[in-house]
Amino acid sequence: MNLGDLVVRKSYGGDVTFRVENIVQNAAVIKGTEFRLLADSPLDDLVQVPPTRITERGQQAQIKATESLTKLRRDRQEQSQRSGESAVAGWTQAPKETAYFEVPGKVLHLDGDQLYLRKSLSLYEQLRIPAEGHHVHESKMAETLYRLLPRVRPDIVVITGHDGVLKQPHTYDLYSLASYKNSQNFVAAIQAAREYERNFDALTIVAGACQSHFEALLGSGANFASSPGRILIHALDPVYIAAKAAFTSVRETVNLGDVLGHTISGSKGIGGIETRGSFRIGMPRLQNLSTLKVTPSAI
Repeated sequence: MNLGDLVVRKSYGGDVTFRVENIVQNAAVIKGTEFRLLADSPLDDLVQVPPTRITERGQQAQIKATESLTKLRRDRQEQSQRSGESAVAGWTQAPKETAYFEVPGKVLHLDGDQLYLRKSLSLYEQLRIPAEGHHVHESKMAETLYRLLPRVRPDIVVITGHDGVLKQPHTYDLYSLASYKNSQNFVAAIQAAREYERNFDALTIVAGACQSHFEALLGSGANFASSPGRILIHALDPVYIAAKAAFTSVRETVNLGDVLGHTISGSKGIGGIETRGSFRIGMPRLQNLSTLKVTPSAI
């Protein structure tokens, strides 16, 4: 067994594919390839699998991820159309002479997993959402936010990586932060972000990973958090939530039923509170859009 090998756990029926991150004596630290799960396992419980192997659970997640991305793109197009209709409403000029520009919400994404971060930034780019991402260990996220927030000044912060319920010899308490690998670090990061901006509509916070302490994250100031059902969440679920907030109009709130129902993990994986969007339109269309980092549109 070597670092980077893809493995499944025999004791769990090989339901989730992991990548070996570290090996200490007879145990390995493993990270999910599709799900944001961090776990440790005895080496004799691991079976190496080829890169082409996809578990049934992983295959279902990939199908759902494709469906969610398709819906995001469709929603993005509909939002652009609504922007155009709003821009020309009340103008005496002919519609073809009217031009506007779009300003989606800006995302600051901190991720404890470098591979997932690259996938997330790629998705933001596809959806034309301005985003800045940083690979940061979960334990360093709070201090990193103290430094980055005043410079980046985002509308949306994503705080994610890996988490999981710790195996304990006695019955564990799902409502204790001590029972989780990284929930306490996510709580500290949320608190740092809320010290910077206390208004829940001025800064939308999306936080958590697999099996995270949902109530603690939400109680610390997150708008959206995982995981109400203490289940595995897909790697791109936090991105989906951030994207929905980024192109929901500032005049509207994010449709909770719609956004949670179309995440890859569903309402047991992600929950949240009523939150105003951060998408704006401006007029007339600017000649130099680069300084605002906006998406040009015209009708």
